[in-house]
Amino acid sequence: MKSRHYLYGLMGLLSLLGFIGVFTEERAFLAFFAFVVDFEYFFIKTDEMLEEYINKSASRAFYCGMVTTAVVALVCFFVNQHAANAALLYGFASGWGVSVAVHGFSIGYYRFKEGWGLENDKE
Repeated sequence: MKSRHYLYGLMGLLSLLGFIGVFTEERAFLAFFAFVVDFEYFFIKTDEMLEEYINKSASRAFYCGMVTTAVVALVCFFVNQHAANAALLYGFASGWGVSVAVHGFSIGYYRFKEGWGLENDKE
């Protein structure tokens, strides 16, 4: 379990890609700064509940991303049939973005729910 603890925290290194957007004109890379919140896993004590939350969030994000990739790629392909490569690119980009957002919101929801549940138990 200790190695997973570091793997979750190391996902924060993806935020370094955001500096490409700072030092170049490619502003889309600024979105990678969203991964800076993953560094908090170096300081959080991991337990079975956190592992379960992360696994649930990851599987939910994976499936949402796959469905989004398929839907966006198909829609883009049928709207502009001569640009199959562009449709695939838009599908992958949308699927990745949705996966990251769903994972982040899902983890946030579980953490908030856990914290709120603990506060209610104290009363």
